[in-house]
Formats: sequence, C-alpha cells, structure tokens
Amino acid sequence: MGTFNLHASLLPQYRGAAPINWVLIKGEKETGVTTFFLDKNIDTGKIIFREKTSIGNDETAGELHDRLMIIGGDLVMKTINSIEKKSHKLIDQTDWAGEGDLLKNAPKIKKEDCRINWNIPAEKIVNLIRGLSPYPGAFTELVSPTGERYSLKIYRATFTKEISHSIAKKVSTDGRSFMSIIVQDGMVHIERLQISSRKRMNIAEFLNGFGIDNN
Repeated sequence: MGTFNLHASLLPQYRGAAPINWVLIKGEKETGVTTFFLDKNIDTGKIIFREKTSIGNDETAGELHDRLMIIGGDLVMKTINSIEKKSHKLIDQTDWAGEGDLLKNAPKIKKEDCRINWNIPAEKIVNLIRGLSPYPGAFTELVSPTGERYSLKIYRATFTKEISHSIAKKVSTDGRSFMSIIVQDGMVHIERLQISSRKRMNIAEFLNGFGIDNN
C-alpha cells in the first residue's frame, strides 16, 4: 500500500524540515500533526488523518515538540489500525487548501534566520525567540560597557505594546532582576538567556554576573 509518514503540521501548510519552528515564528495560533502516504515530492502525499491543537501564547518550540510527539504517537496508532482494517479514506492535499489560500512553507532553519532584528514589532521578535527555543536559539550581539562584544542567545521573552518609541534597541534594566529592550512598538522583556561559552541562566543570574546599566 505504500509508506506513510507523520508530519508536525496541518498539511498542506508548513511543508518542509522545520514546521514546529515556523508555525511559532509566524505567530500561528493553531497547528497539529498529519499522517500521509509518501509520494515523489516532499510532504505532498495524500492525507490519511490530521489532528489539530491550539498553540499556547508563551509556548516554545521545545514545549510544542513534546506535546506534538504525544499527539503524533496516538495518531500513528490510529493510522495503523485504520490501514489494517482498510477503513481509512485518503484525501488529496488540494482539498484542504481553500481557493486562493497561500501555502506557507517550513524550510530548514539557517543561521541568518536566527539573528534577532530589533527593528521589527515586539510580538514578532518574541515569536522568533519562541520558535527557536531551545534549539538552535535566537541570537543577538551584546556590547559591554567596556566595549567587548558577546554573542547572546535568548530562550524566553515576553513583550508589552506601548506607544511608539523614537529610539530602538535601548536597554532598560534595574541591574538586578529585569532587562528589557525598547523597540518600535513596545518592549521585549528578556527572561532566560545564554551568553557565549556560559550556561543558560535567568535574567537575575545574568545581571548578577554581567554589569549592565541604562546608558
């Protein structure tokens, strides 16, 4: 009968190598898993089953992966049982795409995809961080008060929207327990991060060992 596969998105959306990352980066509120028969093209075969799930507002790629792993395991067993009983019905992927719907792809994550652009809206920055946490990690560059440059990966952050600021990328911190980056439409609040060659830490631990002020 062929070979079937489990894909971590609601096909035909987010075909490709990194669907879990891209649904978060793109700010989707819903995703799921799909079983489908393989054909000659990538992730285009006929669908057997799909299972939907909502995405949590603060959910990271690692957390979503673990949930989809459980949902996917159940769907694989459902698929096997259905094939064994010959009770499954195959659905062409074009039937799941509405007329004029734009299909979104999920290509392999490259290093340039991971660099944080602080000139985009706060929500998009946080979605990038969520979508790349814990691996490969969204990164930026931090310049110390003495002029040293460090690669900094951010694994968890939240945001608040405020009136547009005239200055982007300005650091706001009390030097002890919080650090936020002012961006075009609000603030990105850093919660968990890792500086190059050091362990991952929460923001209080980071500020305790790395002096930063508002200047």
